[in-house]
Amino acid sequence: MSKHTAPVRSGQDRASIYREITDKIILELEAGRIPWVQPWGMASATATIAMPRNASTHRRYSGINVLILWGAVFAQSFTGQNWLTFRQALGLGGNVRKGERGTTVVYADRFIPRDERRRAEESGEEPGVIPFLKRFTVFNTDQCEGLPEEITTLAPPPPPNLIEPRAEALIAATGADFRIGGPRAFYSPGLDFVQVPPPQAYFDPINWHRTAFHELSHWSGAASRLGRDFSGSFGTKCYAREELVAEMAGAFVCASLGIVPTVRHADYIGSWLEVLREDDRAIVRAASAASKAADYLLAFQPDRLEPDDVDATNTEREAA
Repeated sequence: MSKHTAPVRSGQDRASIYREITDKIILELEAGRIPWVQPWGMASATATIAMPRNASTHRRYSGINVLILWGAVFAQSFTGQNWLTFRQALGLGGNVRKGERGTTVVYADRFIPRDERRRAEESGEEPGVIPFLKRFTVFNTDQCEGLPEEITTLAPPPPPNLIEPRAEALIAATGADFRIGGPRAFYSPGLDFVQVPPPQAYFDPINWHRTAFHELSHWSGAASRLGRDFSGSFGTKCYAREELVAEMAGAFVCASLGIVPTVRHADYIGSWLEVLREDDRAIVRAASAASKAADYLLAFQPDRLEPDDVDATNTEREAA
C-alpha cells in the first residue's frame, strides 16, 4: 500500500479522525469563520470559485473533504481547486515540489473479510462487516511542477451576466413549486413549496440566488426526494442539523455555478456549535447530506452534458 494511503481500522483511531475534524470546525465557528464560505469571504482570497476536484481523475471531492480542501486553499492561498496524490503527480509527468506538505482527506467504507464471507455462506447468516477509514494525502497543483499546462491553467471565471441566467435556469429546471413574493424566504415542508422575496428586495441582487439555493436545498430533503428529517421545530437540534445541511448545500451549489457562497443564517452558529460539541460525527454527516443535496439540485442543470463524477467519502455510512 502506498505510503500516502493509511488505513485506519481500530475504533479508537476512527474516533480520533472524527474528533480531529470536528474540533477544527468548532474552532473555526467559535472564531466567527464559516468553513464553507471562508475561502472567498476575504478580500485577499485568490482562489477560483469552484468545487475541489482531483486533477487526474476529474472527479469532484464531496462531503467533509470539501470543507477540508477549501480550508487548505484559504490557509495556504492556493489559486486553484485541483488536487493530486503524490503518485498521480508523477503519473502526469510532474512532481510535488520538495518540502511541500500535503493535505489529508478521508475515505470511509466497509469490507467483509474472506473468512467471514465463507462462514456466512456456510451458515446462511448475514456476514459481519468491518468499517475502515483511509487517510489520503493530496497536494494542490500549486504545490507541483512539471504538470501538463491544461491542468495548471486556470479557467477564467464566467462573466457576471452569465452567472445569474444559469442560476435562474437551474431553479426553473428543478420543477419545484417556487414562489416569488412576501417579506421572507422559507421552504414549507407540509405544502412542499419554496418562497423567496423578489430580487429587488435584496441590497445585492446576487443574494437572491444564494437565498434561493439555500431554500431549494431544504426542498431537496422532502420525503419524496432525499428524505431528510424535518420533524424538529425552531430551536431544536434537529432543526439546527437541517439548517447546517442547507447552509453547506447552498454554498456547494453556488460554488459550482461560480457564485461566491455566503452565510445565510450566521445567527445559527451557536446552535450548530451545540450540535457539533455533542456529536463529533455530526459535521461529517451534515457535509455528506449537503453534498447529496447539491448533487441532486445540480443534476437538473439544463446545460449539463454529463454527470459530474464525485470522489465520494462515503462517510455518512461510517458515521451513521
